[in-house]
Amino acid sequence: MLALLLASLLAVHSLALEVHVPNSPVVVLFGTDTILNCTFSGVSTFNLSQLAVFWQLMDAQQSVHSYWKQQDQLTDQAERFANRTSLFHGQLASGNVSLLLKRVRVVDEGTYTCFVSMESHSRGAILMQVAAPYTKPSVTWEGDANPKPGDVVALTCMAYGGFPEAKVLWQDGSGRNFTENATVSSVANDQGLFTIKSVLTVTLEPNNTYSCKLTNPRLGDEGHAFVTITAQGLAFPPVALWVTVGLAVCLLVLLIALAAVCHRKIKESCEEMRAEQEAKELEEAKELEEAKSG
Repeated sequence: MLALLLASLLAVHSLALEVHVPNSPVVVLFGTDTILNCTFSGVSTFNLSQLAVFWQLMDAQQSVHSYWKQQDQLTDQAERFANRTSLFHGQLASGNVSLLLKRVRVVDEGTYTCFVSMESHSRGAILMQVAAPYTKPSVTWEGDANPKPGDVVALTCMAYGGFPEAKVLWQDGSGRNFTENATVSSVANDQGLFTIKSVLTVTLEPNNTYSCKLTNPRLGDEGHAFVTITAQGLAFPPVALWVTVGLAVCLLVLLIALAAVCHRKIKESCEEMRAEQEAKELEEAKELEEAKSG
């Protein structure tokens, strides 16, 4: 019925009536109420009984709100807009046919047509975009509890409840961009709001900071989180250190004992050689003495 009525009205050529709507997209926060502004001019005097107003969501070809015969006509209204729309009846006579849309949802996003008809007709289109801020992102990491330079760890950045999908930027403490090395995934809940998850795999450097920055392209807001990972060089744990010290002491004692034994053996050997030499010399002296006596 509404389609037939609109078709018949479109057959009338518009000469004076002019509809005015915003030229730029209207960005609306999820869950809030908004007014889609629409006014008309070019008609000096008229009776409200002549006025017909039709709001439609063009993307889905759905009726949002209709008015004629001096009252709202909601028989053809799409069910999802029920009890969420109204006009400003007290301002219709002054040319204000703006639409109040309550509790805006993600699925409400799209192009809305404001169609006004009297003796002539005119219309305008408004692009409404929905936005929802994300929670502050958080960064966690998985890897060895005592990471070392050169270890590979996975950093995970998470944020919830935003729309549309956020842009993710990964950087280290010196400002180097690591975004190309990261993966980004998004999952929408039943309200159309996204959970963003980005995973960056990095090779650790000593004492480096890694940051994850989320930007909502419609709100321009930024959420920022960072993590600092202290990557230590190789170090002995306490138990291994004591074991090493004990072994070193034992080895030192063994070397000292070995040196003492060797020194004693060498001394004894030298004394034996000296005694043999002295005995040999005495023998030679005795033989010489006997030779002289004979």
